[in-house]
Amino acid sequence: MVSKRFLLRRVLLLIPVLFGVATLVFSILQLAPGDPARIIVGQRASAQQVAKVRTELGLNDPLWVQYARFIVDAATFDFGQSYKIAQGTPVRDVLADRLPVTLELAIFGQIAGILLGIPLGVISAVKQDSMTDHLTRVGALTGISVPIFWSGPLLILLFATFLGILPTSGRIGSTIFLAESWTLFGIELPLTGLVTVDTLLLGEFDAFVSAVRHLLLPVLVLGIYQMALLSRMMRSSMLEVVRQDYMRTARAKGQGSKITILTHGFQNALIPVVTVIGIQFGTLLGGAVLTETVFGIGGIGTMLVSAIGASDYPLVQGTVLTFALLFTFVNFGVDVTYSYLDPRIDQWCVCTLTLTAGSLPNPSPSAVAVK
Repeated sequence: MVSKRFLLRRVLLLIPVLFGVATLVFSILQLAPGDPARIIVGQRASAQQVAKVRTELGLNDPLWVQYARFIVDAATFDFGQSYKIAQGTPVRDVLADRLPVTLELAIFGQIAGILLGIPLGVISAVKQDSMTDHLTRVGALTGISVPIFWSGPLLILLFATFLGILPTSGRIGSTIFLAESWTLFGIELPLTGLVTVDTLLLGEFDAFVSAVRHLLLPVLVLGIYQMALLSRMMRSSMLEVVRQDYMRTARAKGQGSKITILTHGFQNALIPVVTVIGIQFGTLLGGAVLTETVFGIGGIGTMLVSAIGASDYPLVQGTVLTFALLFTFVNFGVDVTYSYLDPRIDQWCVCTLTLTAGSLPNPSPSAVAVK
C-alpha cells in the first residue's frame, strides 16, 4: 500500500518541475528570432500596424511583466490564440482537438509493446543461450535498428498494396461521420476524442471496426520498436534477478521454477522495466511525428513541427507545456508503481532524512539504484 505522505511528496515535486519547464520555454522563445507581431500582420504590413499588434499583445511591456503574465496564463492553461496554424483559434481548443489523436496512438502502441516485449524478455532470460533466446535477441535488435520511416512504408506495401486488407492512412473511414456527443442516463456528454472509445460509446460497431483497422498499422510500427526495447531490458533485468540468493533458496526448498520466477523474480525484475516504459511513453507523445506523417494522422507531433516552422509561438508554448505536464504525470505514475513493486522504496523516500541505504534490510541492487 502506497503511503499518503509518499504521494504528497511526489505531487509537491511536480510544481517546481512544471515551473522550471515554463521558465525554460519562455526563455527560449524570447531568444528565438522573429517578431510575433510581424508574423501575425504579415510581411507587407506597415510599421504602425506592427506597433499596434505589439501593444495589444503586450510585447512592449518589460520582460518581467511578460514573464509574470506568461506564468499566470500557463497556470490557467490560457495561451491565447494561434498565429498561423489555426489562426484566431484558442490554443487550448487546438490542443484539445489534436492531443487525443497522439494520445490514442501512444497508448495502444505502448500496450502492444508491453504485451509482446515483457513475455519475450522473460522467456529469453529463462532460456538463456538457447535458440529461442538467440531468435528473440535478433528480433529485438532488428526492431530497434529499423527506422519508422522505413518500416512504415514497408507495412503499407505489404498489408495495404499487396494484400489489400488494411487502409493506408487516416483514423476512420471517410464515409463515417460520428456524432459530437453521447448520452448517458439522458445526459449529453462530450466525446473523448479517442476514436476507438468514442465509437463504442456511440454504439457504432461498424465505425469501431473501421477505427481499429486504421489504427492497426501505426500501432504495429510503434509496438515493434517498443517490443524490441522492452524485451531487451526485461531480459537483462530478469537475468540479474534469477541469479540472486533468494531465487536459489526458493528452488532449493522445492518450489517449481515457473512459480519461483512468476512470484519472486518477475516483480523485482519489473522495476527497471517500469522506468523504460514511463520514459518511452512520454517519448511517444512527442516523438510519434514520423508515424503520424507516414500514416497521414494529424496528431499533436506533426502540428508542433508545423508550428515551429511557422513561428506560431502561442501554439509552441502550449504544446511544449502540455507535453511537460503529461510527462510529469507519467513519471508520477512510475514512482507510484515503484513503491508498489518494492515497498522499501516508499519507506526510504518517506524517511530519507533519518535513514540511509545501508540501514534498509538487505536492499536489492535495483532498490539502491532507484535511491
